[in-house]
Amino acid sequence: METMPMPLPDEPQQRSSLDDFRIADPFEILALLRQMVEARVLLTIATPRGASYTTTLWEVDRSRKVLRFSADRLDNQLEQVLDADDAVAVGYLDSVKVQFDVEGLVHVHGAGGQSALNCTLPQELFRFQRRGSYRVRPLLGAPPTAKLSHPEAGALLELRVLDVSVGGLALLLPHDVPPLHPGTLLHDVLIDLDADTRFTASVRVVHVTAINQDAQGVRLGCEIERLSGEALRALQRYVDLTQRRRRLMAQDKP
Repeated sequence: METMPMPLPDEPQQRSSLDDFRIADPFEILALLRQMVEARVLLTIATPRGASYTTTLWEVDRSRKVLRFSADRLDNQLEQVLDADDAVAVGYLDSVKVQFDVEGLVHVHGAGGQSALNCTLPQELFRFQRRGSYRVRPLLGAPPTAKLSHPEAGALLELRVLDVSVGGLALLLPHDVPPLHPGTLLHDVLIDLDADTRFTASVRVVHVTAINQDAQGVRLGCEIERLSGEALRALQRYVDLTQRRRRLMAQDKP
């Protein structure tokens, strides 16, 4: 399950394009946060420089507008997160990825050696579908592709998209192409899913998996990064529409 935050644009105009995923109603925000407390949801507090700290939300103090997370004062990762200027919390409620900005994060020490992380109550949250539950395979027809430049060989590649989700996709890398290793970040990848869904994004290779011999290649499991709000909405529509069409096709089968 992906625990890194979905990249969000900084510009107000682009950020407004994420309204389909945004929760700004104070009562709905409180309800979701309290669900996280009751379910003891694991949360990852991540920074832009890659530091992260896994914790749980144990109190929502509405009157003081404060969130309190559990904290281990001996954990080295904690100091790296506290030293950062920006941080984002990410967790899952059922099949939905929830994230929100963590502002004013401080380490509070109490009696008996207990400690906690406090931050201000967020004014907005974002909900994104979990990749594993909403991955779809393209329908029959012209196969979707991803066009990119190989970072080492420099060759232009057009790779087939095997499946796609809101946060990632799988690509078929032919055997006769130089390998791409996990951790490789591919810039300016043109993802062409159909006539209405084309966008450019950065794609990071997460894992490489062997598939059957007839495929003549390996499967690249990738995460999509630095996706604009407009592209994210287009990708969400594509996943939803493909799901609906597959259900209809299944119902039509004798």
